Amino acid sequence: MAFEGLSTRLQEITRKIRGKARITESDLKEMLREVKLSLLEADVNYKIVKEFINTIQEKALGQDVLKSLTPGQQVVKVVKDELVELLGGTESKINFTPNPPTVIMLVGLQGSGKTTTSGKLANLLRKQGKKPLLVACDVYRPAAIKQLQVVGKQLNIPVFSNENSKDVVHIAKQAMSTAMSKLNDVVILDTAGRLHIDEELMEELQKLKSNVKPHEILLVVDSMTGQDAVNVAKQFNETVGIDGVVLTKLDGDTRGGAALSVKKITGKPIKFVATGEKLSDIEIFHPERMAQRILGMGDILSVIEKAEESFDLEQAEQLEKQMKKKELDLDDYLAQIRQVKKMGSFSSLLKMIPGMNQIKDLKVDDKEFEKIEAIICSMTKDEKRDTRLLNASRRQRIAKGSGTTVQDINKFIKSFEMTQKMMKKIKSNKGGMKKLMNNIDENALRNMKF
Repeated sequence: MAFEGLSTRLQEITRKIRGKARITESDLKEMLREVKLSLLEADVNYKIVKEFINTIQEKALGQDVLKSLTPGQQVVKVVKDELVELLGGTESKINFTPNPPTVIMLVGLQGSGKTTTSGKLANLLRKQGKKPLLVACDVYRPAAIKQLQVVGKQLNIPVFSNENSKDVVHIAKQAMSTAMSKLNDVVILDTAGRLHIDEELMEELQKLKSNVKPHEILLVVDSMTGQDAVNVAKQFNETVGIDGVVLTKLDGDTRGGAALSVKKITGKPIKFVATGEKLSDIEIFHPERMAQRILGMGDILSVIEKAEESFDLEQAEQLEKQMKKKELDLDDYLAQIRQVKKMGSFSSLLKMIPGMNQIKDLKVDDKEFEKIEAIICSMTKDEKRDTRLLNASRRQRIAKGSGTTVQDINKFIKSFEMTQKMMKKIKSNKGGMKKLMNNIDENALRNMKF
């Protein structure tokens, strides 16, 4: 996951200093040395690291911080605030024209994920009430047009292409006419890339820019390439001119240097981040939320937004009514799992909850939930309503039908029956959820099995 190493190191550093009742210049110097090493290991540009450390040192050495009642917490706040600034300060939105269609041109090197990002961005904008049109402007890479058409079909978003033409300006202008006639208010141009920056690529992009006059040029960069991603961003900005950056593969084994350097080097904001392989795995980039995630402060706002986006309100209300009338059964349990699964992986959601990152060895295997689905789907209606019916022969049948073992069935049923008991307590006691949360300790969470 993005920032994994950096996040772990910074959380450890800030945890040490947060609880200190008194901080000396020596304490601060030691902390900043560790922060500096952490950032350099994360592949952040050296000049940026030096400036970042100097700014924190200047602010943290202020009398207001060192003489405050909670100097440790004040220093952590300074680190967080400067990290937010480094990431861009505030959220940067797309500039939509008042006279549609808004033209968004995606540029970048081959392999950065432009075509998939085109679909992800179109999907995100459609959720915001827009009517996008995808345009295949990569006429060189074999199967590039077909790839965009497949993405468009999966999302049920129209794709404009002209396989008989190699003139990308002509194709883009045709697409504009189509968008106007079909009332598409956003046009997304998926342009060609190369394995490296060359004169021919830049000339084509400049020609497309001067003829089509896009309202937004977004550079798509692979965050796993580290500092190279920042160098690419700098060159594209100087040659073509960009309005923002989309970081892809932020779910991969990346050190995070690109995200922490790109705004400072190019002066252009990160506008979106792609966080997974699904066509729904793209987010608006919020510098403050990302800084909070890196420092282990959680990101509850993003969890809430994911829930609002993913949950079927009508189904959730119906489930709530059912649960008030009766005990939680396995059909209800399965419905809840499927609702939460729409929000993304369980492990990534847990990391957005404040404090969870501080629990070592907290791992949730998403494949376990697939196994649970298979187990429940292999049961009869009566078995789902009443687990007491599950004798040895029934458990063997379910194990065979779900591709699991009897031990898996036993473990799951035991876990489910514990959940049932907890739900009963919550229903019968006022403030039951609060009491329940207060009684959960780190060891219970660390050893949590599903």
